[in-house]
Amino acid sequence: MMNRVVLVGRLTANPELRYTPAGVAVTTFTLAVNRTFTNQQGEREADFINIVVWRKPAENAANFLRKGNLAGVDGRVQTRNYEGQDGKRVYVTEVVAESVQFLEPKNGATSSNNASGGNQSYSQRNTPQATQNASSDPFANDGKPIDISEEDLPF
Repeated sequence: MMNRVVLVGRLTANPELRYTPAGVAVTTFTLAVNRTFTNQQGEREADFINIVVWRKPAENAANFLRKGNLAGVDGRVQTRNYEGQDGKRVYVTEVVAESVQFLEPKNGATSSNNASGGNQSYSQRNTPQATQNASSDPFANDGKPIDISEEDLPF
């Protein structure tokens, strides 16, 4: 069986960071994901998907994402239900994110960051050395054709 979700969209509000009684971080936010087609009026509609992130990625998402930021989410669909205050059964479908990718630079930084927990933090990527390496990128688009011989191609 397979349960895998990959989404790219914009946050509808700032993420909400909370901690369980055991001290585990959990962040929730809603991602607006555009549909691939337009409606009869020619407008593009969006789906609003609830996202849940746990532990260190939750803290990273809460610290670095804000309303309107473009983010990528990789995770799984999960359903749950509970009894509401009015006594009726409430059903919830959400995406439990295993990885959250920050797809827009923060404050003009040149590299994107992510909340997968095991990668560099934003402050480590924004060092002078990282900035220097970004400006000397041999693959930067300077408008000149790239000379690649047939022998260099892997296929």
